[in-house]
This record gives sequence, structure tokens and C-alpha cells, in this order.
Amino acid sequence: MAISRSRDRRAEKKVDHNSPDPADRPEQPRPMHRSGPRPLGLHLTLAMMRSGFSLAGLQSWKSGWPAWKTPQAAEMAEKLLQNLVVERLHHGRAAGKTEFSPLLEQAVWTESLQRDAALIAGVAAYRRHPYYRHAPPRQVIWREGGSTVLRHPAPGSGHLPPVLLVPSLINRGYVLDLAPGYSLMDRLAQAGYRVFLLEWGGPGETEQHFGLTDYIAGRLDRAVQAIADLTDQAVVMAGYCMGGLLALAASLRRPEAVRALALLATPWDFHAAGPEHQRLSAALQPVLGGILKQYGCLPVDILQIMFALIEPFAVADKYRAFGRLPQDHPRADHFVALEDWLNDGISLAAPVAQEVVNGWYCDNLPAQGGWKVAGHVVDPAALHCPAFVAVPSRDRIVPPASALKLAQLIPGALLHRMEAGHIGMTAGRSAEAVLWQPLLRWLGTV
Repeated sequence: MAISRSRDRRAEKKVDHNSPDPADRPEQPRPMHRSGPRPLGLHLTLAMMRSGFSLAGLQSWKSGWPAWKTPQAAEMAEKLLQNLVVERLHHGRAAGKTEFSPLLEQAVWTESLQRDAALIAGVAAYRRHPYYRHAPPRQVIWREGGSTVLRHPAPGSGHLPPVLLVPSLINRGYVLDLAPGYSLMDRLAQAGYRVFLLEWGGPGETEQHFGLTDYIAGRLDRAVQAIADLTDQAVVMAGYCMGGLLALAASLRRPEAVRALALLATPWDFHAAGPEHQRLSAALQPVLGGILKQYGCLPVDILQIMFALIEPFAVADKYRAFGRLPQDHPRADHFVALEDWLNDGISLAAPVAQEVVNGWYCDNLPAQGGWKVAGHVVDPAALHCPAFVAVPSRDRIVPPASALKLAQLIPGALLHRMEAGHIGMTAGRSAEAVLWQPLLRWLGTV
């Protein structure tokens, strides 16, 4: 389904990404005002290092360094040589019987230059792409500090429970309302539900000292109550990623106000998939205090660096692929819509950053029974409302093993596994089949 595009001259206005209230600011950076994937310097440096290491490895190969004489290296060299020969033949030049090392050296240089050129082309295509998000009409029904609850205009049915979508604290909630055809909010409204979306907003003067308890026992509690008062019904909460943890804690606090709980790609056991995340968090601990002291928060670009370190070359690879797409193709619009959202992240208040990095990732407090909100342990086994736990198999942000623990701990939870990634499950081209329809079937039972 196509996403709307525009070349309106109004698109040239600058956007303030630091505004805490998404209802009071333009939705997305306009054409020619995108800087690229954040932080751009990191991804260009990683690509440069990759090319540099390839060329350095070539010198080790040529000098007979034993570690490079492996079957894997030989297989890779053979592929590079085949690509070079095919390219030469394509241009009408015979490959000839060139010595192995000079030909391999040429192949490595050619591949490195082509990859770097493709990355630059992909970033340039993203920066100049005409798409920008047209914010759909949404009514603000509750506001506190930088946080708002937005209501879908469809009236819905009074016979169906209201649904509140709860996103992560580090991303804008509109990934759940991305664009026509890619909006979980729209899909739920089409099915007759009264749908609400919580936008947390960035940490302003009020929120800069907030911890998780302030967001959960304060903001989220009051948002749920506002919807319950408006609709005179208990709420179904659907928490996405980190938002699922917040929604779980709020559901345990307010069982009378929460009718059911859906957890979408929500982590629980932060050590379940191996020690990688723990090691990364431990390595960041010495510098985290200095960053928080200097900025008073964990800035967006630092968060982006942390995620990039999980898969250092993934961003460059997807931008190379984007550069090869016809730029007027609907898939190109969809790519830009998602990238604009990814690059429009939210800084974390310093106390929250400490709790998440140290308490969750390093100490694994949720799975160890040590995570407390307002003095009470967050225990999934104590949840007694209907629960739906969606676990995508290709999730690189929340390892499936981490999310599966929740389904095992919540009594009677319906586990839904799917072939999808962390973002694709909610706003991808296959979201309707892999998540939206199964979620609607479950909602029909609660």
C-alpha cells in the first residue's frame, strides 16, 4: 500500500527534534534536511574501517600470514575473483591468465570501492527523498508534562474495550501509527475498537529527574485512568518493546483498570540469549556516569551507538540496498518512513538510563525478581488478566529467548510466534498477517 509523498515547499522548514510534545511540532525532517542514519559519522566510520580492514587483510594474505590461509578466506577470495571476471566479461574484456595475487588485490579494491560508493549513494537517496509524514488527525484527550494520549477519531463500539498502545520510552509512539496501510492504530479502529496512543515525549524540565516509577506509577497510571474515565470501561493495554515492561508493571498495579494485556516483542530475561548484551552494558558503565553528568540524560545519538554496536554493519547494508531501489517505488517510501522514525528517537532521563542499563541489562533484575516499581516487585506470575505475548523470531533488538520467558511466567498467556523482525512485526509489509490479525483474534476473546 502506497505511502503519501509530497514536494511541498513547506517541507523545507526546519524541524526541532528536541520539542517534548509531538502534537506541537512538525512530524518529520523534510526533504534535504535529513542528515542520514544517526549518528551519520559513526556509520560512515564503520564502513571506512571495514574497507580498511579488508585491504589490511589483503596485505596479510599476500605476505603469507598463516591466520589468513583458512578455507573461509579462500572461499571469499574465490567469490571476489568470480565477480571481477564476470564484470570484465560483461564489459567485453577477457579476464586472461593473470597471476592470482594481483587479480585478487584488484578484486578486493574493486569490491571495497563499490561498497563504499553504494553506501554513499544510499544515504544521499535517503536525504533527498520527497517523502515526509503527514500527521493524521488525532485528538489529545490527556496531557501531562511532555506526555500525551492521542485518540483515533473513529468512534468505535461501546461493546468493545478501549485499547491503549504503549511504546518504548526511547522511540516516538507513531511507529504504531506510521502511515496509511502501516498503522496498527488504524487497523484496530477499523475493527471497531476505540484506540488510544501514548506519546511519552522527551525528558523536559519536569521529567529530567524521572525514574521508571515516575513514568509507570505516575504518568501511565494516570493515562490509564483518564481513558477509563472517558470510556467508563477497563482498558486493554498493548505494550511494544520496552513499553511492554512498563505496561506489565502498570497492569499489576491497577488490575481493576486493566482488562487485558498484550506484550509485543517485550524483553524480560536480559541474559537469556547469551552474554553479549551484558558485556556491552558492562563496558559502557564506566563512561555512562560521565555522559549522564554532562548531558543530564542519555542522548539519542548515544542510544543509537549502543544499538549499532549489536550489529555494526547492519545500517550500512540496508542503505546500500535502499540505494538500489527505484526511488518512486512504494517500498522506498516505506523505508524512508521507518528510517525517519528511527532517527527521531527520544533521550532517556538520567535515572531511567541508570535503571535500564545497570538494573536491566547488567544485573538482569526483572528475571532475577529484583525489579521494583513504587517499592513492589514486578512479578509476571501475579498477572491474572488475559495476556497475549508476541515473539518475532528474527528480532535482533529483543532476542526471542528473552521475550519467551514472559509467556512462560504469565498464567494462561497466549504465546504467538511469528517469522518477522522487531519493527516489521508492527509496521512492516507483512504486519497484517503476522501480528495484526492474530492480535485481533485474541482481542475478540477478551
